[in-house]
Amino acid sequence: MDTIIITTPTEAAHPHDGRTDLRTARRRLWQLISPTLPVGAYSYSTGLEYAVEAGWVTDADVARDWISAQLLHLHARVDLPALTRLYAAWEADDVSVVEGWNDWLRASRETAELRAQDLSQGRALARLLTDLDVPRAAPWARRDDACWATLFALAAVEWQIPLDEVMDGYLWSWCENQVAAAVKLVPLGQTEGQRLLAHLSGCLSGATELAQDLEDEDLGGSLPGVTLASMLHETQYSRLFRS
Repeated sequence: MDTIIITTPTEAAHPHDGRTDLRTARRRLWQLISPTLPVGAYSYSTGLEYAVEAGWVTDADVARDWISAQLLHLHARVDLPALTRLYAAWEADDVSVVEGWNDWLRASRETAELRAQDLSQGRALARLLTDLDVPRAAPWARRDDACWATLFALAAVEWQIPLDEVMDGYLWSWCENQVAAAVKLVPLGQTEGQRLLAHLSGCLSGATELAQDLEDEDLGGSLPGVTLASMLHETQYSRLFRS
């Protein structure tokens, strides 16, 4: 009689040395950037709601410029370079470097709303990772200064997701959030939203290449229009989004 060997899911995912295989790592990335991740990402428009109310963003073309500018001038110069450094620090288990870049990110938020968004999502992800048995997230779940990218990088390291895919996933998630907000606010049709998302996906390589080329002293960026929209959104009479 032939012997039948049954492989458990854990064994199948770790066939050699216990390390997560690439396909499993990608699935964990999908989980991390999924709209169902309970961190409140879709509660925020990052100032877009005020920009629409004020008549600054009126159609798909202007929405594309508004979102693309943030992708290339803020995320590629602030969030993404910090994310890569946090990823390396978590890999090395260098707590002091993690703390330093978390502080730098927090200080880079130019308005109270942008800071509150970052820290709210960071705390939520820290609590979720703690519940998902990521021990290094537990201390951050008890803090009020945990940035989103800090915990995103920790999850990526713990789940052994390659850095290049982490960077693409981080940006894709943000773009998807912004397009979803634009579809509701401008408003855009669903097809227009998909065209916008396709355009933004074409910008990801340029953003990641720029982020990887920047030295520490070159990091930083600002878009005054986004900053003003975020500040003025705080007192906007009627709102769908938290910021």
